[in-house]
Amino acid sequence: MEILADVLVVLVAALHLYILVMEMFLWQRKPGMSFHGFDADLARRTAPMAANQGLYNGFLAAGLVWGLVAGDPTGFRAQVFFLSCVIVAGVYGAATANRRILVAQALPGALALAAVLIAQ
Repeated sequence: MEILADVLVVLVAALHLYILVMEMFLWQRKPGMSFHGFDADLARRTAPMAANQGLYNGFLAAGLVWGLVAGDPTGFRAQVFFLSCVIVAGVYGAATANRRILVAQALPGALALAAVLIAQ
């Protein structure tokens, strides 16, 4: 179960690194605009906000990687904390921005958190 938990945490971290790249570096380019369905003008006007969101996603990914490489109990606690943050961010995003975020962010975070807790 520990291997499955680690794999799920890696996948959640990779997802947040992907979001970081989309929001910080590709927001005003075709991949970034199609990611959210924005036209060039809206992408230009929201780019600073998106870059800020991308940075936060990077912090989530960094925290999850830290949790994977740190020894226990710190590694376990870091994974629980950052996966909880992922879930809260996903629920909040689904409630305030787009319901897809619940499935795209909160659900993977919840599955990884459940695996981490069971593996402990």
